[in-house]
Amino acid sequence: MDAAREQSAIAVIALGSNLGNPVANLRAAIMRLSALSSESVSVSSIWSSTPVDCPPGSPMFVNAVVALDPLEGETPESLLVKLQAIEREFGRGPKVVLNEPRPLDLDLIAFGEEVRASAALTLPHPRAHGRRFVLEPLCEIAPGFVLPGQAKTAAMLLAELPPGEVVLRLGPSDG
Repeated sequence: MDAAREQSAIAVIALGSNLGNPVANLRAAIMRLSALSSESVSVSSIWSSTPVDCPPGSPMFVNAVVALDPLEGETPESLLVKLQAIEREFGRGPKVVLNEPRPLDLDLIAFGEEVRASAALTLPHPRAHGRRFVLEPLCEIAPGFVLPGQAKTAAMLLAELPPGEVVLRLGPSDG
């Protein structure tokens, strides 16, 4: 993603999967997300990460990040509804246990410069700045991206994370 686009009104979405065929789930979800963009999407590679704050025995996650230009008239709330519908299409049911394994997780990380906190949506995502499995793929496509309310770029935030969380690049998102 070019520098001019990094700070424009883009939506940043983090993808994760650790049930079924996680790589296939992410690739199919990326195709679905491309239909929600008015222009081309920027897509990170696919990454593998250890589960964070998940129940014991949870499988490894596969992750990616997508940056898209929302369709005209799209709001953060309307995009969130679409993301939740895609999650359901992939078999995600109602949450029973916090951070339980799932076939698809789509988190709206940022929507332009929007900063808000409601029962339904907090922007930017309240934990994105401290999660290696979000920052590694985000830095791949937009290292200079600054989350709203943060003073540091994604690359700077990533460099400051303590060691511990294992995140490994698996390969390209397009197969």
